[in-house]
Amino acid sequence: MNKTIALSVVIAASLGLAACAKKDEGNAMNNAVENVTNAADNTMNAAMNADANVANAANATENATNAQ
Repeated sequence: MNKTIALSVVIAASLGLAACAKKDEGNAMNNAVENVTNAADNTMNAAMNADANVANAANATENATNAQ
């Protein structure tokens, strides 16, 4: 689900920028699209890291319980 949201943001931003861009602004548009793509990637990485942290915390709790 997170990938779908991030991809939707990238597509919407790309289409919005493409609709407004002139030939002179091609580089600015490409940079903006790249920035949005990078932001979406960073968001996905943060979400995946958060999921991994939750799993690690659950494992630590289970390990503590088993050690008793």
